[in-house]
This record gives sequence, C-alpha cells and structure tokens, in this order.
Amino acid sequence: MNDPYSTLGVSSGASDDEIKKAYRELARKYHPDNYQDNPLADLAQEKMKEVNEAYNSVMRSRDGGGKHKTGGGGYSARASGASAESTRIRAAINAGDIKLAEELLNQYPSRDAEWYFLAGSMYYRKGWLEDALSHYQTAARMDPGNNEYRQALAHMNQGGYPYSPYGRGPLAHQGCDACDICTAMMCMNLCCRCG
Repeated sequence: MNDPYSTLGVSSGASDDEIKKAYRELARKYHPDNYQDNPLADLAQEKMKEVNEAYNSVMRSRDGGGKHKTGGGGYSARASGASAESTRIRAAINAGDIKLAEELLNQYPSRDAEWYFLAGSMYYRKGWLEDALSHYQTAARMDPGNNEYRQALAHMNQGGYPYSPYGRGPLAHQGCDACDICTAMMCMNLCCRCG
C-alpha cells in the first residue's frame, strides 16, 4: 500500500478529526452509489477500497494496533478485532447486498458489539427498524464508548437517518426515495385530509 496519509490527502501530523474529515470527503467522492451504470464504477470501487485500507491503517497505528473508536468517520471500515470480516460486511451493506451481509454475519466469529452494530445496520437497510433499534441498543450497551454505535442509536431514537456517504440506512446519508414520498403523502392525508 502507498503511504496511507498521502492516500487520504493529509500529513502524518494531522489530527484525528482532520483524518476523519478527509476520509468522509473521499468516501463521498468515491462511493459506488455515485457510479451506478457508469464506466468508472470499477475504478471508483478500487479507489474506495484503497481509501478504506488507508483509513484503517492510520487509525490502527494511532491507537497501537488495537480497536479504535471512531466519531463519525470510519463508516465503512472501522478497525476491530475481526477487521477483515467487519470490512466485508460493511461493504456488502453499503452496496445494498443484504443477502451477502446476512451470510457474512452468520459466519462472524463472535457476537460482540461490532456484530450487533452490523446486524442493526443490515436490518436498518432492510427497513426492519425495530430489529435495527434493538441491535443498536445492544451494541451501544456493550461498547458505550463507541461514538459510531451511539450516533446510530441516537439517530434511530430521533427517528432520523444518520449521516453517511453510503446510500440509505445506518451507514447512509439522508435522501428521498419512494417510501419517503409515500410516507409524506400518508401523513399529509392524515393531518389535513387533503390527499
């Protein structure tokens, strides 16, 4: 791998917040959802993989190779005890491949906080909000110092979609889809009987 700091476009003296900001900007730029039906999709996917690896490498080196806790930056590849498995599951969820994510979760080595977070993310992406909330609560309870887990739980409790550069769901940015439009129309009809 090239120098992870140069891959992220920051100096080795950059703060954690600067690194997370750079990661988020690159993740937004290269996320596969931006390249659907685009001849550059494979190139963007490869670049996203490189960005994820660089981010993981930098964050692992900063906390001595152990588990680090991100605060809104490491959405798709947060280092953990099972980093490779976690990264693959996050990539599957981000790509909307829920079947693969579910298969990988079933093979995950332990039912730790990361597993519950990933399962919650998968359920959220499927639209199973009660299951998502339950799993996020468990993840946050098991690892209360993890900002990513707390943020996902807080957004669920507020009824909102957490920010992320990765499509809909817990690893997702806010957006508008057919379900949002239908829900808005039903609410409008209930409130003013005008629909």
